[in-house]
Amino acid sequence: MNLLANETSPYLLQHVHNPVHWMPWGEDAFKKARDENKPVLISIGYSSCHWCHVMAHESFEDQETADLMNTLFVNIKVDREEYPDVDHFYMDAVQAMTGSGGWPLNVFTTSDKSAFYGGTYFPPVRAHNRASWKEILINVSQYYTQNRQDVEQQADKLAQHLRQSKSIDHSLNHSKIEVDKVATEDSIASIILKKMLAQADTKEGGFGNAPKFPSTFCIKYLLLQNKINPDEEALSHALLSLDKMSMGGIYDHVGGGFSRYSTDKYWIAPHFEKMLYDNALLIEVYALAYAQTRNEHYKNIIAETVHWLKREMMNTSSGFYSAQDADSEGVEGKYYTWHAEELKSILGPEYADFFAYFSLREEGNWEHTNILYTSKEKMENAIAFEQKKWPAIKNKLYSVREKRVHPLTDDKILLGWNALMSKALCNAYFCTMDISYLDLAEKNLNYLKNEFRSIDHLYFHTSKNNQAKIVAYADDLAYLAEALIELATMKGDTSYLLEAKRIVDYLFENYKDTESYFFDFSHKDYLQVDGNKQDIYDGAIPSVNAVLARVIQYLGIAFQQEEYLVHAQKMREQMLERCLQYPTSFALWSIEMQKQEQAGVEIFIIGEAATRFYQYLSTTKYIPNVNYVVSVKSEDEVNGLKGKYKVDETLIYICFDKTCWAPFNNEMDALQFILERNF
Repeated sequence: MNLLANETSPYLLQHVHNPVHWMPWGEDAFKKARDENKPVLISIGYSSCHWCHVMAHESFEDQETADLMNTLFVNIKVDREEYPDVDHFYMDAVQAMTGSGGWPLNVFTTSDKSAFYGGTYFPPVRAHNRASWKEILINVSQYYTQNRQDVEQQADKLAQHLRQSKSIDHSLNHSKIEVDKVATEDSIASIILKKMLAQADTKEGGFGNAPKFPSTFCIKYLLLQNKINPDEEALSHALLSLDKMSMGGIYDHVGGGFSRYSTDKYWIAPHFEKMLYDNALLIEVYALAYAQTRNEHYKNIIAETVHWLKREMMNTSSGFYSAQDADSEGVEGKYYTWHAEELKSILGPEYADFFAYFSLREEGNWEHTNILYTSKEKMENAIAFEQKKWPAIKNKLYSVREKRVHPLTDDKILLGWNALMSKALCNAYFCTMDISYLDLAEKNLNYLKNEFRSIDHLYFHTSKNNQAKIVAYADDLAYLAEALIELATMKGDTSYLLEAKRIVDYLFENYKDTESYFFDFSHKDYLQVDGNKQDIYDGAIPSVNAVLARVIQYLGIAFQQEEYLVHAQKMREQMLERCLQYPTSFALWSIEMQKQEQAGVEIFIIGEAATRFYQYLSTTKYIPNVNYVVSVKSEDEVNGLKGKYKVDETLIYICFDKTCWAPFNNEMDALQFILERNF
């Protein structure tokens, strides 16, 4: 009997009519396996995963295949976005066994959750030297039955290996003396920059070859490095990457928003799924690029992406949905692509200009249909078309596209991904001064604080139909704390800072590894699997520990807590060697190293005009390692601001090397002071 009907995950509900007797993740499934003396099949995917849909259609919807699965196994279906810890654990297991991973992820385990075999997509019939899914089912079941002791020993060894590899190598611990030694010949930031640029695709933008991902953390590093020490190569590659993406097929020219990645190195043919977190990270770097260049194209990309977000990815309470599928009507990209004859019919005499602006072909530029993409040269040669004709044509195409069968929108709301978007919207406001972005960020964060609040464990991880569940993971809380700090600074409202500190104190109590300065992924009292990974790498989303190093550093300054400052420094020290060796894998950590090479400056601004003063100072003079603590009213709970308020005045306190100068009562005098000391 299929038991997914009462689940809230859109991915699980996609499988509710499968003849497979799916069970949701939980102890009931493993108890059933013990009672029936069967191995367990755990199948992990997500709602916008193309190959998950393919395998579901080929195998999980097939009655004969389902009968085999139901007879031989207890079958569990998992949404990787609901249970990222389960996905991390079994992905590591499959990668250890096979050397590769991906989704769908199909793992065979014992009844105590220990993996002994697994893989990704399996075809319905033998093909390309790959066994069919039915063959896999039969062979795994027979091997489990006939070699039970060997299976359990193998599973135990793998589990032991995964436990040992969950923590980082703490022997890489650098003192300040060692850091200075590394920097004698060249600065740490410039060493990282050289290594990062060595992996850059200088012709097509981005890093590496196909498939090509946005690499937003590396682009951000390049843009910030250019602000610290103007570097033509760094800036040029960052802007080349942003231009290529926004003009390529990875960007939805009709509806706004970016797809997950490009299947080719030219940014032409995307994997058409749209993820909330990708768009959050991209909004942030386009905002940073706009602030440096004042290129209206970047500002327009931000506006179009936010418009898509509000139109298609937001509930009535300003909560953001997770993703949109790549497929519609069972075909990847069908919703987004165009046949030439269809475009001729829609556009009539305007088709010729449209054809020249986009890289179209009569026979199709991708699988007999057309993806819309252009180039800088085409845009420069068709400025009049872009400015005068394209907006109306875009609206016309959007109206036609709206009548098509839409890809599924995964409408579950994830705490961490929403927090990433809130932070991005704060940054978009800061760089463009469009107040609507800040208003939306504030509405979203207030929604998160109310909707995801938990009496038992501070926050939940996911919500659907106003039903929040699953204990928040470290990334949820880290991203939320960071977004609250951003909003507190933009609004001059320290209530958001107090909540950020409450979150970090909770993380120290319940997520911190007992043997290092780093934080585990899951709450220590709510472990789903026999492992608790430490997230230090930048992947599709930011490294949890890199975000926390920055958040803890900032809160240590705001609340004058020396132990926070020491802790953040220890985290950074342990990551230095990794940043120097593999900067593209640790770009967010590298940004922290980049900032720390400069002397730290603390600027406390308090009073009615505090946000205006902050905007003036921070946009006029970029100080790499500065922390602004801003409040529009008197504040006694944030120690850095305590006693600094004066009625009817806004005061700016500039502090350096644990010394604060007499306060300034206007932003221009404060700026002059900063410029004279060249912070």
